[in-house]
Amino acid sequence: MSSSTEVEQKDDHFEELFQRLQPKKPVAGSLLANYQGVWFGADLLQATLTFQKHFKAIDSDIMLATMPKSGTTWLKALTFSIVNRNNHSVDESPLLFSNPHYLVPFLEIYLYKDGNIPDIDSMPCPRILATHLPYQFLPSSILDCSNCRIIYLCRNPLDVFTSVLQFLLQNGRISSPSMSIDVPFEQFCQGIHPYGPFWDHCLGYWDASLKNPQKVLFLKYEDLKKDINSSVKKIADFLGYPFSAEEEEAGLVEEIAMLCSFENLKNLDCNKEGEIKAAFRAKHSSFFRKAEVGDWVNVLTPSMANRLEKLFQEKLGESGLTLEINSK
Repeated sequence: MSSSTEVEQKDDHFEELFQRLQPKKPVAGSLLANYQGVWFGADLLQATLTFQKHFKAIDSDIMLATMPKSGTTWLKALTFSIVNRNNHSVDESPLLFSNPHYLVPFLEIYLYKDGNIPDIDSMPCPRILATHLPYQFLPSSILDCSNCRIIYLCRNPLDVFTSVLQFLLQNGRISSPSMSIDVPFEQFCQGIHPYGPFWDHCLGYWDASLKNPQKVLFLKYEDLKKDINSSVKKIADFLGYPFSAEEEEAGLVEEIAMLCSFENLKNLDCNKEGEIKAAFRAKHSSFFRKAEVGDWVNVLTPSMANRLEKLFQEKLGESGLTLEINSK
Protein backbone atom coordinates (compact mmCIF):
# COMPACT_ATOMS: atom_id res chain seq x y z
CA MET A 1 0.00 0.00 0.00
CA SER A 2 1.12 3.51 -0.73
CA SER A 3 2.59 5.58 2.10
CA SER A 4 1.32 9.01 3.07
CA THR A 5 3.31 12.17 2.56
CA GLU A 6 0.91 14.67 4.12
CA VAL A 7 -1.82 14.75 6.76
CA GLU A 8 -4.89 16.96 6.65
CA GLN A 9 -6.06 17.58 10.21
CA LYS A 10 -9.68 17.21 11.25
CA ASP A 11 -10.49 20.83 12.13
CA ASP A 12 -13.22 22.50 14.15
CA HIS A 13 -15.08 23.33 10.95
CA PHE A 14 -15.49 19.64 10.14
CA GLU A 15 -16.60 18.81 13.70
CA GLU A 16 -19.22 21.55 13.49
CA LEU A 17 -20.36 20.28 10.10
CA PHE A 18 -20.79 16.75 11.40
CA GLN A 19 -22.74 17.86 14.46
CA ARG A 20 -25.02 20.02 12.32
CA LEU A 21 -25.94 16.87 10.43
CA GLN A 22 -27.52 15.55 13.66
CA PRO A 23 -25.85 12.12 13.67
CA LYS A 24 -27.69 9.04 14.90
CA LYS A 25 -26.39 6.07 16.86
CA PRO A 26 -26.96 2.74 15.10
CA VAL A 27 -27.11 -0.57 16.92
CA ALA A 28 -23.51 -1.37 15.99
CA GLY A 29 -20.74 1.06 15.14
CA SER A 30 -20.17 4.78 15.54
CA LEU A 31 -22.50 7.71 15.01
CA LEU A 32 -23.84 8.09 11.48
CA ALA A 33 -24.87 11.32 9.81
CA ASN A 34 -26.70 11.90 6.54
CA TYR A 35 -24.52 14.00 4.24
CA GLN A 36 -26.01 14.83 0.83
CA GLY A 37 -28.33 11.83 1.03
CA VAL A 38 -25.72 9.27 2.14
CA TRP A 39 -24.96 7.98 5.65
CA PHE A 40 -21.40 8.33 6.96
CA GLY A 41 -19.49 7.97 10.18
CA ALA A 42 -17.32 10.99 11.05
CA ASP A 43 -14.02 9.34 10.12
CA LEU A 44 -15.33 8.06 6.80
CA LEU A 45 -16.84 11.40 5.91
CA GLN A 46 -13.60 13.24 6.65
CA ALA A 47 -11.67 10.71 4.58
CA THR A 48 -14.19 11.04 1.75
CA LEU A 49 -13.88 14.83 1.67
CA THR A 50 -10.07 14.57 1.68
CA PHE A 51 -10.21 12.00 -1.12
CA GLN A 52 -12.53 14.19 -3.20
CA LYS A 53 -10.28 17.20 -2.74
CA HIS A 54 -6.89 15.67 -3.45
CA PHE A 55 -7.28 12.59 -5.68
CA LYS A 56 -6.32 13.00 -9.34
CA ALA A 57 -7.26 10.15 -11.63
CA ILE A 58 -5.24 9.13 -14.66
CA ASP A 59 -6.45 7.32 -17.76
CA SER A 60 -5.12 3.90 -16.77
CA ASP A 61 -6.77 3.85 -13.32
CA ILE A 62 -9.13 1.00 -12.44
CA MET A 63 -11.73 1.64 -9.74
CA LEU A 64 -13.56 -1.20 -8.01
CA ALA A 65 -16.79 -0.12 -6.32
CA THR A 66 -19.14 -2.07 -4.07
CA MET A 67 -21.40 -1.79 -1.09
CA PRO A 68 -19.78 -3.44 1.95
CA LYS A 69 -20.11 -7.25 1.98
CA SER A 70 -21.02 -7.54 -1.68
CA GLY A 71 -18.10 -9.62 -2.93
CA THR A 72 -15.44 -6.91 -2.68
CA THR A 73 -12.61 -9.27 -1.70
CA TRP A 74 -13.43 -11.59 -4.60
CA LEU A 75 -13.57 -8.72 -7.11
CA LYS A 76 -10.22 -7.39 -5.89
CA ALA A 77 -8.55 -10.80 -6.27
CA LEU A 78 -9.99 -11.37 -9.73
CA THR A 79 -9.12 -7.93 -11.09
CA PHE A 80 -5.61 -7.97 -9.65
CA SER A 81 -4.94 -11.41 -11.16
CA ILE A 82 -6.35 -10.53 -14.58
CA VAL A 83 -4.40 -7.28 -14.91
CA ASN A 84 -1.12 -8.65 -13.54
CA ARG A 85 -1.14 -12.08 -15.18
CA ASN A 86 1.89 -11.25 -17.33
CA ASN A 87 3.95 -10.17 -14.32
CA HIS A 88 3.91 -13.54 -12.58
CA SER A 89 2.48 -17.01 -12.98
CA VAL A 90 -0.54 -18.18 -11.03
CA ASP A 91 1.79 -20.35 -8.93
CA GLU A 92 3.74 -17.23 -7.90
CA SER A 93 0.80 -14.87 -7.38
CA PRO A 94 1.07 -12.33 -4.53
CA LEU A 95 -2.42 -13.53 -3.56
CA LEU A 96 -0.80 -16.64 -2.16
CA PHE A 97 0.88 -14.66 0.61
CA SER A 98 -1.02 -11.36 0.84
CA ASN A 99 -4.65 -10.53 1.60
CA PRO A 100 -6.43 -9.00 -1.44
CA HIS A 101 -7.17 -5.81 0.52
CA TYR A 102 -3.44 -5.04 0.67
CA LEU A 103 -2.95 -5.59 -3.05
CA VAL A 104 -5.95 -3.41 -3.96
CA PRO A 105 -6.24 -0.77 -1.23
CA PHE A 106 -9.39 1.07 -0.29
CA LEU A 107 -9.35 4.79 -0.93
CA GLU A 108 -11.51 6.36 1.79
CA ILE A 109 -11.15 3.45 4.22
CA TYR A 110 -7.38 3.19 4.11
CA LEU A 111 -5.37 5.52 1.87
CA TYR A 112 -7.14 8.74 2.87
CA LYS A 113 -8.13 7.78 6.43
CA ASP A 114 -7.29 10.14 9.31
CA GLY A 115 -6.71 13.00 6.90
CA ASN A 116 -3.84 11.24 5.12
CA ILE A 117 -2.90 12.50 1.66
CA PRO A 118 -1.08 9.51 0.15
CA ASP A 119 1.58 9.61 -2.52
CA ILE A 120 -0.70 8.03 -5.10
CA ASP A 121 1.59 9.07 -7.95
CA SER A 122 4.23 6.62 -6.74
CA MET A 123 1.95 3.61 -7.26
CA PRO A 124 2.72 1.49 -10.34
CA CYS A 125 0.28 1.68 -13.23
CA PRO A 126 -2.34 0.58 -13.75
CA ARG A 127 -3.44 1.63 -10.27
CA ILE A 128 -6.18 -0.69 -9.06
CA LEU A 129 -8.09 0.99 -6.23
CA ALA A 130 -11.29 0.28 -4.33
CA THR A 131 -14.11 2.25 -2.77
CA HIS A 132 -17.52 1.80 -1.15
CA LEU A 133 -18.56 5.34 -2.10
CA PRO A 134 -21.69 6.00 -4.18
CA TYR A 135 -21.08 7.02 -7.78
CA GLN A 136 -21.94 10.67 -7.21
CA PHE A 137 -19.32 10.92 -4.44
CA LEU A 138 -16.41 9.94 -6.67
CA PRO A 139 -14.01 12.82 -7.40
CA SER A 140 -14.63 14.69 -10.63
CA SER A 141 -11.28 13.53 -12.00
CA ILE A 142 -12.55 9.92 -11.93
CA LEU A 143 -15.88 10.76 -13.51
CA ASP A 144 -14.34 13.08 -16.11
CA CYS A 145 -11.29 10.94 -16.94
CA SER A 146 -12.48 9.32 -20.17
CA ASN A 147 -10.28 6.23 -19.98
CA CYS A 148 -10.58 5.57 -16.24
CA ARG A 149 -12.58 2.35 -15.82
CA ILE A 150 -15.03 1.53 -13.03
CA ILE A 151 -16.29 -1.94 -12.13
CA TYR A 152 -19.27 -2.17 -9.79
CA LEU A 153 -20.31 -5.42 -8.12
CA CYS A 154 -23.84 -5.62 -6.72
CA ARG A 155 -25.31 -8.30 -4.46
CA ASN A 156 -28.88 -8.92 -3.37
CA PRO A 157 -29.76 -6.91 -0.25
CA LEU A 158 -30.90 -9.87 1.87
CA ASP A 159 -27.48 -11.51 1.67
CA VAL A 160 -25.74 -8.16 2.12
CA PHE A 161 -27.60 -7.47 5.35
CA THR A 162 -26.91 -11.00 6.60
CA SER A 163 -23.21 -10.79 5.72
CA VAL A 164 -22.83 -7.39 7.40
CA LEU A 165 -24.32 -8.76 10.63
CA GLN A 166 -21.98 -11.75 10.63
CA PHE A 167 -18.97 -9.54 9.84
CA LEU A 168 -19.78 -7.25 12.78
CA LEU A 169 -20.23 -10.26 15.05
CA GLN A 170 -16.91 -11.83 14.03
CA ASN A 171 -15.08 -8.58 14.70
CA GLY A 172 -16.67 -7.86 18.06
CA ARG A 173 -18.86 -4.98 16.89
CA ILE A 174 -21.95 -6.88 18.04
CA SER A 175 -21.67 -8.26 21.54
CA SER A 176 -23.95 -11.27 21.27
CA PRO A 177 -25.05 -13.57 18.44
CA SER A 178 -28.44 -13.83 20.17
CA MET A 179 -29.06 -10.08 19.85
CA SER A 180 -32.38 -9.25 18.21
CA ILE A 181 -31.96 -8.19 14.59
CA ASP A 182 -35.25 -6.28 14.48
CA VAL A 183 -33.68 -2.87 15.07
CA PRO A 184 -30.71 -3.19 12.69
CA PHE A 185 -33.05 -4.64 10.08
CA GLU A 186 -35.37 -1.65 10.46
CA GLN A 187 -32.42 0.70 10.09
CA PHE A 188 -31.26 -1.12 6.97
CA CYS A 189 -34.73 -0.79 5.45
CA GLN A 190 -34.62 2.94 6.21
CA GLY A 191 -31.23 3.20 4.53
CA ILE A 192 -29.47 4.12 7.78
CA HIS A 193 -26.20 2.25 7.44
CA PRO A 194 -22.72 3.21 6.18
CA TYR A 195 -22.91 4.33 2.52
CA GLY A 196 -26.67 3.75 2.52
CA PRO A 197 -29.33 3.70 1.30
CA PHE A 198 -28.48 0.43 -0.44
CA TRP A 199 -30.81 0.92 -3.42
CA ASP A 200 -29.54 4.43 -4.19
CA HIS A 201 -26.00 3.06 -4.22
CA CYS A 202 -26.91 0.34 -6.74
CA LEU A 203 -28.96 2.62 -8.94
CA GLY A 204 -26.23 5.25 -9.15
CA TYR A 205 -23.79 2.82 -10.74
CA TRP A 206 -26.52 1.07 -12.74
CA ASP A 207 -27.58 4.32 -14.39
CA ALA A 208 -23.93 5.25 -15.05
CA SER A 209 -23.32 1.85 -16.70
CA LEU A 210 -26.29 2.40 -19.02
CA LYS A 211 -25.15 5.90 -19.98
CA ASN A 212 -21.49 5.00 -20.45
CA PRO A 213 -20.94 1.22 -20.74
CA GLN A 214 -17.35 1.74 -21.91
CA LYS A 215 -16.53 3.40 -18.59
CA VAL A 216 -18.70 1.55 -16.04
CA LEU A 217 -19.19 -2.22 -15.93
CA PHE A 218 -22.06 -3.36 -13.71
CA LEU A 219 -21.71 -6.92 -12.39
CA LYS A 220 -23.91 -9.05 -10.16
CA TYR A 221 -22.48 -11.31 -7.47
CA GLU A 222 -25.02 -14.00 -8.28
CA ASP A 223 -23.89 -14.06 -11.94
CA LEU A 224 -20.26 -14.55 -10.87
CA LYS A 225 -21.34 -17.49 -8.73
CA LYS A 226 -23.20 -19.04 -11.68
CA ASP A 227 -20.48 -18.67 -14.31
CA ILE A 228 -17.15 -17.40 -13.03
CA ASN A 229 -15.19 -18.20 -16.20
CA SER A 230 -17.43 -16.03 -18.38
CA SER A 231 -17.25 -13.28 -15.74
CA VAL A 232 -13.43 -13.40 -15.71
CA LYS A 233 -13.37 -12.94 -19.49
CA LYS A 234 -15.93 -10.14 -19.30
CA ILE A 235 -13.82 -8.25 -16.75
CA ALA A 236 -10.68 -8.77 -18.85
CA ASP A 237 -12.37 -7.53 -22.03
CA PHE A 238 -13.81 -4.47 -20.29
CA LEU A 239 -10.45 -3.45 -18.82
CA GLY A 240 -8.61 -3.87 -22.11
CA TYR A 241 -6.77 -7.03 -21.01
CA PRO A 242 -8.53 -9.69 -23.11
CA PHE A 243 -7.37 -13.29 -22.99
CA SER A 244 -5.68 -14.50 -26.13
CA ALA A 245 -6.74 -17.72 -27.81
CA GLU A 246 -3.52 -19.29 -26.57
CA GLU A 247 -4.24 -18.26 -22.98
CA GLU A 248 -7.73 -19.67 -23.14
CA GLU A 249 -6.51 -22.93 -24.67
CA ALA A 250 -3.90 -23.20 -21.91
CA GLY A 251 -6.65 -22.91 -19.29
CA LEU A 252 -5.48 -19.59 -17.83
CA VAL A 253 -9.05 -18.34 -17.35
CA GLU A 254 -9.85 -21.38 -15.23
CA GLU A 255 -6.55 -21.09 -13.33
CA ILE A 256 -7.30 -17.49 -12.34
CA ALA A 257 -10.85 -18.42 -11.36
CA MET A 258 -9.51 -21.23 -9.18
CA LEU A 259 -6.79 -19.06 -7.63
CA CYS A 260 -9.38 -16.44 -6.65
CA SER A 261 -12.03 -18.91 -5.53
CA PHE A 262 -13.45 -18.66 -2.04
CA GLU A 263 -12.27 -22.15 -1.18
CA ASN A 264 -8.69 -21.42 -2.18
CA LEU A 265 -8.34 -17.94 -0.65
CA LYS A 266 -10.02 -18.93 2.62
CA ASN A 267 -7.50 -21.68 3.27
CA LEU A 268 -4.36 -19.61 2.70
CA ASP A 269 -2.39 -18.76 5.84
CA CYS A 270 -2.36 -15.05 4.94
CA ASN A 271 -6.17 -15.03 5.10
CA LYS A 272 -6.55 -17.22 8.19
CA GLU A 273 -4.30 -15.11 10.43
CA GLY A 274 -3.81 -11.41 11.15
CA GLU A 275 -6.06 -8.40 10.85
CA ILE A 276 -6.53 -5.29 8.75
CA LYS A 277 -6.09 -1.94 10.46
CA ALA A 278 -7.84 0.68 8.39
CA ALA A 279 -10.85 2.85 9.23
CA PHE A 280 -11.85 -0.29 11.12
CA ARG A 281 -10.03 -3.31 12.51
CA ALA A 282 -11.08 -6.63 11.03
CA LYS A 283 -9.73 -10.16 11.13
CA HIS A 284 -8.50 -11.40 7.77
CA SER A 285 -10.62 -14.51 8.29
CA SER A 286 -13.81 -12.43 8.65
CA PHE A 287 -13.65 -11.61 4.92
CA PHE A 288 -14.06 -15.32 4.13
CA ARG A 289 -17.22 -16.65 5.77
CA LYS A 290 -19.52 -18.56 3.40
CA ALA A 291 -19.75 -16.73 0.05
CA GLU A 292 -23.15 -18.30 -0.60
CA VAL A 293 -26.23 -17.06 -2.40
CA GLY A 294 -29.31 -17.31 -0.20
CA ASP A 295 -27.66 -17.62 3.22
CA TRP A 296 -30.16 -15.03 4.44
CA VAL A 297 -32.66 -17.86 5.07
CA ASN A 298 -30.62 -18.72 8.19
CA VAL A 299 -31.05 -15.21 9.64
CA LEU A 300 -34.13 -13.45 8.28
CA THR A 301 -37.73 -14.43 8.85
CA PRO A 302 -39.95 -14.88 5.76
CA SER A 303 -41.79 -11.65 6.61
CA MET A 304 -38.48 -9.74 6.81
CA ALA A 305 -37.37 -11.17 3.48
CA ASN A 306 -40.69 -10.31 1.83
CA ARG A 307 -40.57 -6.77 3.17
CA LEU A 308 -37.01 -6.11 2.01
CA GLU A 309 -37.58 -7.67 -1.40
CA LYS A 310 -40.74 -5.64 -1.93
CA LEU A 311 -39.01 -2.46 -0.76
CA PHE A 312 -36.08 -3.01 -3.11
CA GLN A 313 -38.35 -3.69 -6.10
CA GLU A 314 -40.28 -0.55 -5.23
CA LYS A 315 -37.10 1.54 -5.13
CA LEU A 316 -35.78 0.10 -8.40
CA GLY A 317 -38.99 1.10 -10.16
CA GLU A 318 -38.63 1.31 -13.93
CA SER A 319 -34.82 1.26 -13.85
CA GLY A 320 -34.55 -2.15 -15.49
CA LEU A 321 -32.28 -3.45 -12.71
CA THR A 322 -33.22 -6.79 -11.21
CA LEU A 323 -31.46 -8.86 -8.56
CA GLU A 324 -31.81 -12.57 -7.99
CA ILE A 325 -32.97 -13.47 -4.48
CA ASN A 326 -32.97 -17.20 -3.96
CA SER A 327 -32.71 -19.44 -0.95
CA LYS A 328 -30.14 -22.21 -0.97
